[in-house]
Amino acid sequence: MTKTITVRYFASIREAMGTGEETWATTAPTVAALRQELAGRSAQAALALAEDQPVRLALNQTMCPPDAPIAPGDEVAFFPPVTGG
Repeated sequence: MTKTITVRYFASIREAMGTGEETWATTAPTVAALRQELAGRSAQAALALAEDQPVRLALNQTMCPPDAPIAPGDEVAFFPPVTGG
C-alpha cells in the first residue's frame, strides 16, 4: 500500500538531498526501509543515508528505532548526530 508522508532532512543530509523537506509516496513499512529507498535516489543520497553512517531517525518529531512502522501522513526526519564544542 502506498502512503504519502513528509520527509525532512537536516544539516549535511539536507545538503546531500538538495532539499530540507519533501512529500514522498512510499510503500516502505518502516523507517529503515524508507532510508534504503531514499538512499537509492542518487550517489549523494547513498553516501548520506548509507547504513554505516551515523544517521539519527525521528518519527513524528520523536526519536525512533529503525524498525518503527510508517503510517500515512507521518513525518520522518533524518539528521546526523549533533556535535558541539
